[in-house]
Amino acid sequence: MKSTIEELGPTRVRMAIEVPWGDLDHAFGEVYKELKTQVRVPGFRPGKVPNRILDQRIGRPVVLEQVVQHAIPEVYSEVVRENQVRVIGQPDIEVTRLDDNDTLAFTAEVDVAPKIDLPPLEDLSVTVDDVEVTDEEIDQQVSVMRERFAMLTGVERAAQDGDYVSIDLEARVGDEVLEDGTTSGMSYEVGSGSIMEGLDDAVRGLSADESATFETPLQQGPHAGEQAQVTVTVRSVKAKELPELDDEFASTASEFDTLEELRDDVRTRLSRVKVMQQGAQARDKLVEHLLEVTEVPIPEGLVDRELEFRNNALATELTNAGMDWDTFLSMSGTEGGREAYDAEQRKNIEEAVRTQFVLDAIADAREITVDNDDLSAQIMAQASRNRMSPEQYAQQLQQGGNIAEFVADVRRTKALAQLLEQTTITDASGNVVDLESVRPQTVRAAEAAPAADDTDAADAAEDEAPDAEVADAVAVEATEGATEDSSDVTKA
Repeated sequence: MKSTIEELGPTRVRMAIEVPWGDLDHAFGEVYKELKTQVRVPGFRPGKVPNRILDQRIGRPVVLEQVVQHAIPEVYSEVVRENQVRVIGQPDIEVTRLDDNDTLAFTAEVDVAPKIDLPPLEDLSVTVDDVEVTDEEIDQQVSVMRERFAMLTGVERAAQDGDYVSIDLEARVGDEVLEDGTTSGMSYEVGSGSIMEGLDDAVRGLSADESATFETPLQQGPHAGEQAQVTVTVRSVKAKELPELDDEFASTASEFDTLEELRDDVRTRLSRVKVMQQGAQARDKLVEHLLEVTEVPIPEGLVDRELEFRNNALATELTNAGMDWDTFLSMSGTEGGREAYDAEQRKNIEEAVRTQFVLDAIADAREITVDNDDLSAQIMAQASRNRMSPEQYAQQLQQGGNIAEFVADVRRTKALAQLLEQTTITDASGNVVDLESVRPQTVRAAEAAPAADDTDAADAAEDEAPDAEVADAVAVEATEGATEDSSDVTKA
């Protein structure tokens, strides 16, 4: 088999491949085997029809066409592997020569990952915000705790913001009562604006057993976008009574005896969160810097394909929810309509593609590999986010055929983490940030995954942690598919 590879541009190649007839024996064997199960010829038992009779029966050109369809994917994949071509997406195939009993020749044009000239990666530095916890932030956190211990008490007065009311709703479009817009005995916090536009204004000032009717645009369902007349009836009004902010509240709401101790603990926790935010900010700024100083060509059509894929997926979700694009754009607050939305999505996709290519290039340059510990940490972190066991998540990866992308993403994360550890990180005041706070995200997430007050969940996660066999299986399948695709976004 002969093959040549011609660069058509920084992100596209043409492979010219010639296959000697003898190399097609396997393809011929598979095709004839399949045809013998399909074609019935008088005088021959099923599956025993000679090849030459099949050629006569269905025509040699038909046989050759099926052989070509069977052989080209295998030959193409072999050339990709042997030449270590990092292809992206599906190739455009053209058969250029088919001489029976002689040669099969074809070309394959395909997008490939660009070759990137990395900037110097030594002496990198980024600046992040200072860690500062204000009294207002502490007050806000304590207020959230206070809300959890609030008591609801029935009152004989009109409803006002902050009250909880029990309400009945009936929505109509014309003379039609909407089944999905009718309910009774629903609890609602006045002023929260969490259900429908106009409800708060209608409920304010109503006492028990009083009603009001208002108009509101429907956001979903068969009448999405139309105006509905909604009648709301208040059945009861309850006021929320907050506990006093004192030592008694602190001992009830926490393990601390005094309010001062509770506030000190809140300050410590907020400081930890902000240090973690420093790490995330350092990571983002490092990536931003790398993209600014690195030229990264994007393969032809890649962004268009990814944008089309995302829009089609979203359109399906909107249809299932009974919504259209205009309603979605209005609810999401997108100004400029569909054109502006697509432009923003395109920008995000381009940045994601460029980031993946840069991190892949860094991982290649530093010969970064993914081992079982790396896989286990990421599997546990992702499993926790998806509320499933690590073993279930690993099985989901295998069944969905997403292992190659998963391992590639772990490799990128590892490359970025190593580079971040070697980057000088200072805050706005000039203080060096402790690198312990910006360790690889996979490790931090894995350690922080179980909720602090859920020891059973923590024990279960530890018991179900993926063992070496699971990680090995993931690594093996990723290795087998890695030559076909090295990117998440670029799989579109």
